[in-house]
Amino acid sequence: MGADRLEHIEEFVVICLNRANRMLGWAKISSGGLSGTVADPKVIFQIALKSNASSIILAHNHPSGSLQSSEMDIRLTRKNKEAGLMLDLQALDHIILTTEGYYSFAEEGCL
Repeated sequence: MGADRLEHIEEFVVICLNRANRMLGWAKISSGGLSGTVADPKVIFQIALKSNASSIILAHNHPSGSLQSSEMDIRLTRKNKEAGLMLDLQALDHIILTTEGYYSFAEEGCL
């Protein structure tokens, strides 16, 4: 998510971490329009497994500037958390970014 594009289009990334929670790397999952983007859990976990990640952090921006999580954001977070449990690959957080701040599902107790 480049700073020059943070306010223009919605983008979704996965951050892959090792057992010590050190970043192995990150990958853009998708770029969308002004009001959404597709984040396919199969693609997310393909990247995580190929990088030998022990855990992941999901992140996307809201071009609208809203820090409220949508129903789609909540469902996607739950789906990825459940998939990660089956693979012994924990989803540690899902972060929504705007130019004004961020919303962390983990900090809000919603993960």
